Amino acid sequence: MRPEPPPFDPELAPVLEPFKDAPPLTPDGIAAARQTAEAVPPDLLDVTLGGAFVAEDRTVPGPEGAPDISLLICRPADAAPGARLPVIYHVHGGGMVLGTNRAGVDAPLHWARDLGGAVVVSVEYRLAPEHPYPAPVEDVYAGFLWTARNCEDLGGDPDRIVLAGASAGGGLTAALALLLRDRQGPPVLGQLLMYPMLDDRNDTGSSHQMAGVDVWDRSANETGWSALLGERRGGPDVPPYAAPARATDLTRLPPAFLDVGSAETFRDEVVAYASRIWGCGGVAELHVWPGGFHGFDGLAPKTALSCAARAARFDWLRRLLAR
Repeated sequence: MRPEPPPFDPELAPVLEPFKDAPPLTPDGIAAARQTAEAVPPDLLDVTLGGAFVAEDRTVPGPEGAPDISLLICRPADAAPGARLPVIYHVHGGGMVLGTNRAGVDAPLHWARDLGGAVVVSVEYRLAPEHPYPAPVEDVYAGFLWTARNCEDLGGDPDRIVLAGASAGGGLTAALALLLRDRQGPPVLGQLLMYPMLDDRNDTGSSHQMAGVDVWDRSANETGWSALLGERRGGPDVPPYAAPARATDLTRLPPAFLDVGSAETFRDEVVAYASRIWGCGGVAELHVWPGGFHGFDGLAPKTALSCAARAARFDWLRRLLAR
C-alpha cells in the first residue's frame, strides 16, 4: 500500500489539476514529448532579457571522437572592456530525454542580471536513449572545459565559475562536479542543484509515496533512467558520473546548494545527498520546500513558495560570489 503523500501547498494544488489525468512519460512517448516541446516558438524566450545580454550560439569541440556541441553564450551588453565577470555554467533539464540549451536558461539569466553582471553559458548535450551514458555527461564536461579555457575571452573570471542545473540538469551538474574533482579539472566556485535527478534506483520512500501523484513520478523517472542506462539501471555497476547518488566519496566537492519539494519524487534522494556531503565534511545548503511538487517554481512562478525558492537560490549565489 502506497504511503499517503504529503499535502501540496494550497497555492500550488490548483496548478496540478490539468496534469491529474495526464499519462506519465513512457519510452513510446518520448518522441511525442519532444515534438510538444519543440512546438513552442523559440522566440517566446528572449535570451537577451530585453537587450540586457548579447547572445550567441557557438559550436565547440565535443568529447574525443564525438560530434561538436552547441553552447548558448550570453554576455552583459553593458560589460566594460576587460571586465572579468562571474560565469554561470548551466545544464538544462528534461529527464535525460528532452530539452535544449534554451530550456530553463531564464533562471540563470535573471541571476546574472540581478548580480549586476555575469556571463551565462548554457550547454546542449546529446539525449538518451539515442545517446545513452556517458554521452550526456561527457558533452557537459567538454562544454565546461571549453568554457573554462576560453573564460577570459568571454569576459569571464576563471576563478568565479558556478555550475547550475535543474532536474536532470541538476543531476548532470552534480556528476560534472564529481568528474572535475576526479579528473583534476578546472576548479569551480560552487554547484547549484535545483531538485536534481540523482538516483537511478528509483526506490526511495518519496518515489513510492509520490507514484502517480507528482508531475514527474516514479514511472516517468524509470523511463528517463532506463533511457540513459538501459538494462544497467538499478543494477550494481552504475557509475557515480551517471547517477551521483551512487558516489561513495563526496569529499573535496565545491560548496553545494540543493533544493527540492516535500511533495516530489526526488525529495529523499536530494536530502540524502546533502546529508552525505555533510557527513564527508563538505559544505551544502539544503532547502525542502513544503508542499512543492517537481518543478513547481516553473509551473507556478508567482506563488509565494516559488518566490521564496528563487530568492533562496539567488541569495546563496550572491553570498558565494561575495566570498
